[in-house]
Amino acid sequence: MPIPERLNPSFGTAWPPAPRPVDLLEEARKRLIVALDVPDAASAARLVAQLEGNCQWFKVGLELFVSAGPAVLEPLVKRGHSVFLDLKFHDIPNTVAGAVRSAASLGVQMMTIHAAGGPAMLAAAHTALEGLTNPPELLAVTVLTSMDSAQTAAIGLDRSPASQVELLAKMGLAAGIRGFVCSPQEVATLRALTGPEGVLVIPGIRPAGAGIGDQKRIATPADALRTGASYLVVGRPITQAPDPARAGEAILKEMAEALSHLGS
Repeated sequence: MPIPERLNPSFGTAWPPAPRPVDLLEEARKRLIVALDVPDAASAARLVAQLEGNCQWFKVGLELFVSAGPAVLEPLVKRGHSVFLDLKFHDIPNTVAGAVRSAASLGVQMMTIHAAGGPAMLAAAHTALEGLTNPPELLAVTVLTSMDSAQTAAIGLDRSPASQVELLAKMGLAAGIRGFVCSPQEVATLRALTGPEGVLVIPGIRPAGAGIGDQKRIATPADALRTGASYLVVGRPITQAPDPARAGEAILKEMAEALSHLGS
């Protein structure tokens, strides 16, 4: 499936980077996704009201979706925001295909499935979007950023997180998927595998000096962009800051500065 134009910002998914755009701060806005990992719709609405002057993309994950249901997406879509639905579907192929079709009807621009579901599940999810007008980008989640070598060993994997990410990405590519979620540490490897058309969405982003929380494999916004990230997902460093709007502005400026060096 070709990358939809709305997911291909002028400085975004191409690698090596395109010529320097006029407004690097606006280009950063196209690539920052704020994670609305909050317990209810009211909390999400307050954050969006604080951030929407600077932020175009918002991620809705399990906590908020389970609490508020699909209705929580409607105001985001109506206000013109781009929505990343991060539910990480992982089930038998037929069930995942149905979930993908249902999610595609909600007006979101990106959604996730778990690459660990296997080749048949990935292929079913990919096929489920065929024939749709302006389908969302399907992203295969590789290895969670909260997992390090000790965590992967605990679930019986005899390879490093980086090796597992590469294996799962190759499996996704074989199934027709061109979008992936990985930690900042694997961006360069996946960019080499996917080429410029790949969409790489990267969580585990922590500005310099920020707490890492439960994340293990992290990087700064600048480092993730330098290695080929398409989009950066940032949650707690923005949403739990005393002033979320100011925290978001600081990250956008850091991203714009990194993009200026990439474009030189």
